[in-house]
Amino acid sequence: MIGNAAARLLYGANVRANGMRQHYLRFGGKGPAIVIVPGISTTAAQWAFVAERLCDDRDVYVLDVRGRGLSESGPHLNYSLDACAADLVAFAEALGLHRYTILGHSMGARIGIRAARWRASSIEQLILVDPPVSGPGRRSYPIPIEPLLKLLHSAQRGEAEMALRGPEAPKWPEKHIRTRAEWLHTCDERALIEAHKGFHNDDIHFDLANLTVSAALVIAGRGGVIRPEDEKEIRRLLPSIEIRWLENVGHQMQIDDTEGFLSIIRALLECRF
Repeated sequence: MIGNAAARLLYGANVRANGMRQHYLRFGGKGPAIVIVPGISTTAAQWAFVAERLCDDRDVYVLDVRGRGLSESGPHLNYSLDACAADLVAFAEALGLHRYTILGHSMGARIGIRAARWRASSIEQLILVDPPVSGPGRRSYPIPIEPLLKLLHSAQRGEAEMALRGPEAPKWPEKHIRTRAEWLHTCDERALIEAHKGFHNDDIHFDLANLTVSAALVIAGRGGVIRPEDEKEIRRLLPSIEIRWLENVGHQMQIDDTEGFLSIIRALLECRF
């Protein structure tokens, strides 16, 4: 765990939902429920530092997406967007969460979009953090898979810390380097590959145009994932969406500017659009 996140952690647990073992961390335990869904190669443990800052008056669950962290993985699993969205819906149902907010980052935001289209009646709020907007007939996702797989292979050899301190690595605080190095090896390689392919093959714009839930979008100012023209299209597809930019941050904005990120998330949680 990062910092004093363990002090705010109620417990980690497993639940069988959608026919598989799903692992999660729970913080707070009182108030409206939030389910945090991490990105393509990120685990629940890496979002614990966010959860513990949001849990004073909220019941916060951080999910290990299938093929990551302590959730089930392996060649028998389907790693498609539909499978992951079905996991999220089944996870909430298994835990008796009748109304909840989804806070999804990157791949996790795309999972949240599809789950919210399927199960709108259960979603209090949908907060999307820098989701990939690639898809059929669209430009490629700007972050290639090859460096991520190279880093995963380093983690599998126990060499992730060395790679994460290299000259081309992001200049993250020590606590985040150590946590990523500790957990990256748990990611299933096929899960990463299939998710990255899905960024190009799945049409989340159709989902966005058919959302009926309260939704917000947080965009990284220098992430390169969402451009101003993408923002315009999203506003056209979903006019009710609330959009915030966090300037001078990359795609991992929760690390690049933790206080700025939390300030935006808290403000979004306090209002309905």
